[in-house]
Amino acid sequence: MEPVLFYGVPHGCSFGSIVALEWLGEPYRLCRIDMLSKPEGEAFSRVSPLGETPALLLEDGRALTESFAIMHNIGARKLERKLCFAQGTPEFDRLNSVLAYLHTTFHSAFSPAWAAYKLAENDPNRQVLRALARDKAARSYEHLQDMRDGREWLAGGDAKSLADAYFIGIARWGEDLGLFDLSKEYPLLHRHMQKLEADPGVIFAHAIEDENPATSSGGFRGHTTLDELNPRLAA
Repeated sequence: MEPVLFYGVPHGCSFGSIVALEWLGEPYRLCRIDMLSKPEGEAFSRVSPLGETPALLLEDGRALTESFAIMHNIGARKLERKLCFAQGTPEFDRLNSVLAYLHTTFHSAFSPAWAAYKLAENDPNRQVLRALARDKAARSYEHLQDMRDGREWLAGGDAKSLADAYFIGIARWGEDLGLFDLSKEYPLLHRHMQKLEADPGVIFAHAIEDENPATSSGGFRGHTTLDELNPRLAA
């Protein structure tokens, strides 16, 4: 029985978990959750008590929430893929540090802008929130650009890792929300994003989000629904 990733749209941070699953190459399924409709119901609450995505339904019926934990679960499934590393190694510590920064500081920097996104255009709080988000996110982009300087991949090493998968799902928000022109303001980081955007796993994740035809180079076994998962969730 494959794990099932519950991913949020539009443009959720669960994008990175889809990319990571594609890079892993093991069988998995997806369940689409529209976050703007404020998903509720007993079935989804059994997977995600706070009603948030991503969430991962594991093979044994347990549910795992929080991108940080889900990413590590994916990477640990096949360490030879080098998406993750053995705990206790310098490589693991470096990756863990970058993932933690992305999951906390970088992700949360955009929270005011997402709050503004839900407000009416003429709401006076909208521009205040957007300005706050730009200020906070700018510091993160600068730090990540410095971190990327001299490295081929965000967490170092000779191969893409979980950090790159999670990064590309968050870093796009700067332009999605109209806060930055990343190619002009952070050119080194933007080049890294462009390299990742050309990756088949990232292309696949975009197609999944946009509900376009998607060709998996990994282990995607199709979508499922909460109704179809009810017997598994009840167990």
